Amino acid sequence: MAKEVTKREDNYSQWYDDLVVKADLAERSAVRGCMVIKPYGYAIWEKMHEVLDRMFKDTGHVNAYFPLFIPKSFLSREAEHVEGFAKECAVVTHHRLMANPDGPGVVVDPSAKLEEELVVRPTSETIIWNTYKNWITSWRDLPILCNQWANVVRWEMRTRLFLRTAEFLWQEGHTAHATQQEAIEETEKMVNVYADFARNYLALPVIVGHKSPNERFAGALDTLCIEAMMQDGKALQAGTSHFLGQNFAKAFDVQYTNKEGKQEYVWATSWGVSTRLMGALIMAHGDDNGLVLPPKLAPIQVVMVPIYKSEEEHSAILAKMEELKAELCAHGHTVKIDDRDTLRPGFKFAEWELKGVPVRIAMGPRDLAGGTVELARRDTLEKVSVPQDGLGSRIEELLDDIQNNIYKKALAFRDSKIRKVDSWEEFKNEVGKGGFLLCHWDGTKETEEKIKEETKATIRCIPMDSVVCEEEGKCIYTGKPSHRRVVFAISY
Repeated sequence: MAKEVTKREDNYSQWYDDLVVKADLAERSAVRGCMVIKPYGYAIWEKMHEVLDRMFKDTGHVNAYFPLFIPKSFLSREAEHVEGFAKECAVVTHHRLMANPDGPGVVVDPSAKLEEELVVRPTSETIIWNTYKNWITSWRDLPILCNQWANVVRWEMRTRLFLRTAEFLWQEGHTAHATQQEAIEETEKMVNVYADFARNYLALPVIVGHKSPNERFAGALDTLCIEAMMQDGKALQAGTSHFLGQNFAKAFDVQYTNKEGKQEYVWATSWGVSTRLMGALIMAHGDDNGLVLPPKLAPIQVVMVPIYKSEEEHSAILAKMEELKAELCAHGHTVKIDDRDTLRPGFKFAEWELKGVPVRIAMGPRDLAGGTVELARRDTLEKVSVPQDGLGSRIEELLDDIQNNIYKKALAFRDSKIRKVDSWEEFKNEVGKGGFLLCHWDGTKETEEKIKEETKATIRCIPMDSVVCEEEGKCIYTGKPSHRRVVFAISY
């Protein structure tokens, strides 16, 4: 029997948890707050990694790797940075264990205390800027455009698979520039790379915008983000790009000699996305039958299921499927023939629906004799009988249509959940219904914090695209003048 998942309308949170586990994406580990990403889940992350890595390199970036351990003193160099991460840091204090003198097992060797404690990487600005000091002396050394694929540790108290775990995978770009303008342009370029990836690969409509000062990355002068809406109406921050100014250059004394022979501090950016994108993929597109994967990120784009009664039928159908698979692979598609003889076709259909494979091909004796196959598309669950001839081109068109349809559906849903709100009473009534509320705000941190305290809603972004917000009005909370609307929502 197929693994059933809770229906979204019954319990959206449980639906998500069911789907992560039952679709074989991830599971909880023996380490509190950490997860095991299973092969199928990791295969999706690998596809994301592959696409993003190519996009980074196409924009001139190169990969490097920096240490997992960061001297504790480094974090204290930049005041806002350490304040932002201090409560989430895991700290290494000793470097050796010893046999327990009082019984079985091992204990920390008290003589092995580190001279300086090490923080397990929560983010890498400090260790990287300490390194860049050795790399940069002249304007000729700039820009530095580095990215690293790594794991980070943030000691979260309340965790959720993919969305918030104590350890997660991500990429983090760290760039160094000669001028402020170059760094600002880099920040904008990379948030737009993320938006391109979200829209054209994740099939996720996102709003690009600035974070409010209260929501910025710790130590940044400006944070740009892509904000997405999940099917329960909550917002999810899917990627961020930070203009760090000269804060980290000054903290680590990273200066360069300009063309006029004068010393100047370097300008910095950082930007990143993480395995949280897996959570976005699930929550934005999944349905009550399981995952719905955009073809561009599906590890298996086409699954073939033979239907037969005799060994003779089995052999003939399998031979034809191998022929069709070769044709599809020649078109660049990933194909799997599910020839497990321990499961009935109906169970296989349900399993591959659960795992979100975009296209399923079924073939029985009648299909073989008639030169046809049955195609089922995961996004709409529609089935149709088509000729075997020209299947490669047909599947190519179908996968493109599925990719576009998934995006259009998510976009229509998001747009249906965006609404303008002009009074505090209306805001309190509407915010619990989910969606993006476009509201006037007086621009103060105090007002933002009071709204969050009273409703749990935060400013997700000050939009740069997707929605028009430039208009005069009054702050929904204080009534003070406002020149533009911002996006409020309850978020993950």
